[in-house]
Amino acid sequence: MSGPHLHLLPEQIYPFDARGIAKRFRHAAIFGALDALQPGETMRFANDHDPIPLLNQLQQRYGEAVEINYVNREPGLIVIDFTRQ
Repeated sequence: MSGPHLHLLPEQIYPFDARGIAKRFRHAAIFGALDALQPGETMRFANDHDPIPLLNQLQQRYGEAVEINYVNREPGLIVIDFTRQ
């Protein structure tokens, strides 16, 4: 048996695929996931469209505490890294 599974690894990337979450729950789930990140951890967010309204909400809620970087910006697959500072 292995040791305890810890989710507190600096510079760790955690996938978050919003395409599998009901639209009415997406923003709450994203905020919850970002709140759970420790400094240096990244949530790699995947979606089927560019979430401009969400990005505006994140900027208002977190300011510089979350860094936003696009990884992929192709139609049908948007991938964004959200890194907790």
